[in-house]
Amino acid sequence: MTQSVSPETVDALWPEVVALIIEALNMEVAPGEVDPDGPLYGDGMGLDSIDMLEISLVISKRYGFQMRSDNEDNDKIFASPRALAAHIASQRTQ
Repeated sequence: MTQSVSPETVDALWPEVVALIIEALNMEVAPGEVDPDGPLYGDGMGLDSIDMLEISLVISKRYGFQMRSDNEDNDKIFASPRALAAHIASQRTQ
């Protein structure tokens, strides 16, 4: 079930998502230092595929929906904090 999500909803959610990622991965960065449109992989937040698995688990528990490693849209979903927040907002049950 995918819902349409307003840009305002995504703007309100992405800082929470970044804080969740930082906490889950014990990163030493302040949420305010993260570019909402910067990449999660590599040069952006510097995350790798193992980090993405951990994030998927945390998101599933927190927001009540299953993220799948075989989702063909994962490159888009995990492109940036804002993209991830938009996906969460469209799928969340909690």
